[in-house]
Amino acid sequence: MLSRRRLAALAALGAAVMVTATPAGADESPTYRTAEVMAELRDQPPKLRMFLQRMPKGGDIHHHLWGTPWPETLLKEAGRAGMCVRADGSAIAPAPCEGDALVEAEGLAQRDSVLYADLLNALSMRNTPSGPGTPPVEGHDQFFATFDRFAPVAAASPGALLSASKQLAAGDHLSYLETISNPGAVHGFGAMAQSRGLDADDLDAAWQALSPKLEASLADARRETDEMFATADKRLGCDGNNAAPGCDVTVRLQGFAVRTQPPMAVFGELMMAFALADADPRYVGVNIVAPEDNPVALEDYDRHMKMLAFLSKHYPDVPLALHAGELTLGLVPPFALRDHIQKAVDMAGAQRIGHGVDIAHEQNAPELLQAMADNNVAVEINLTSNDVILGVRGDEHPLNLYRDAGVPLVLATDDQGVSRIDLTHEYERAVTEQGLDYPALKQMARNSLEYSFLQGESLWAIGAAGKTRVAACQGASLDVAPKGECADLLEHSDRARLQWQLEQDLMRFEAQIAQWPKWLGGDRP
Repeated sequence: MLSRRRLAALAALGAAVMVTATPAGADESPTYRTAEVMAELRDQPPKLRMFLQRMPKGGDIHHHLWGTPWPETLLKEAGRAGMCVRADGSAIAPAPCEGDALVEAEGLAQRDSVLYADLLNALSMRNTPSGPGTPPVEGHDQFFATFDRFAPVAAASPGALLSASKQLAAGDHLSYLETISNPGAVHGFGAMAQSRGLDADDLDAAWQALSPKLEASLADARRETDEMFATADKRLGCDGNNAAPGCDVTVRLQGFAVRTQPPMAVFGELMMAFALADADPRYVGVNIVAPEDNPVALEDYDRHMKMLAFLSKHYPDVPLALHAGELTLGLVPPFALRDHIQKAVDMAGAQRIGHGVDIAHEQNAPELLQAMADNNVAVEINLTSNDVILGVRGDEHPLNLYRDAGVPLVLATDDQGVSRIDLTHEYERAVTEQGLDYPALKQMARNSLEYSFLQGESLWAIGAAGKTRVAACQGASLDVAPKGECADLLEHSDRARLQWQLEQDLMRFEAQIAQWPKWLGGDRP
């Protein structure tokens, strides 16, 4: 929890932000009135939850497709697919369900509630101790172990995962998901690259050897992606009259490499991910995943950054959002904390950093923070994930260090099914633990689209999200359909279209505050 001194300081900072972020007469503006209401609800968790649940949040742009559906959904899908679970409650397993070690997943919740509960624990952070006094390694190991445990159903049912993710996003009042997801062809290309016996120190030669194989793998990857989206749309009824709310959520993908593999497998996956983002508009960026503290990931960190820099020269229009700085002292030695974020930004050219928790340990932290602010390198903040994996929470979290330095921030879920949270929960933590006010949350919602990898020009001038619109839309009213150059911008830019939608949604949300007693219950205090 925040100290009283820190809360007072953050309250003063929040008041200053409200004054500077709104025009003259701010005490009459919808944003200011909404901020007043949220300030009154800060110490009333149920009402704060109701308020934040309804708040439009833009996008979730640090989002893993595999880790998003809750275990309850995964177990239901395993049953639907005729899969099994281990009788000891440790994992989902492929069919056939033969012998005493495997049990049919279908109908398990009704047949054996104890086994079902054990599986929920194994597939998520449910009942995993956390909080002050709990060794961080316990949460760390449980978190990353879950993925292998539900891998059989996740790998077999990407369309089901996507439909579930879109529904969860709609419930959080999100319009956009930028999810980290690979078709199987990416991993297949990495395995093929590793099998060729290529020299990982000669990337030019590896590029030349692997390039002729790209076209066929790209075709396979795009077919897999077609099937995933088609399955999700069918599950949600997007072509019918009873379309689920998730149908309205726009989804884009980031391909990735798993950083704990042998070097050429990583290079092959990265090469394929770059090529896919260059060829298919549904793929908008590249990432690198898996525990950053893994010995292979630590040993090969510089090698991976060089690979990313090399491939960026071949695909200069493909942006990077890199997991970096998801480390703490004790989890790794101090010398492993000195420069991961710096190298992700400077060597690899990352436009966004995922987590960035160890920023205070970076040897050039002040200069790095200034450079990130100057160059609009955004940081994806995952409060619950950082808590349960690393034990970093409250005052120990660098969210406000980044904020004070002017680094753009977004709130994100990471793996909400594993953590058993949603994005509203992360907004709640930002308010109650980090001292953020409504204007700060509103800016983060805007940032989630401004710093996304959505195609097209922005609605906002560079570095002025929420403050200054581009010339084409400066005079346009949110109350009526835009015309002329503004209408043309929204038609041809996915980014501007969703940003315009967010502004309309925020306007409607703030207007609801005038009806506060009706939808929140009781008289305003």
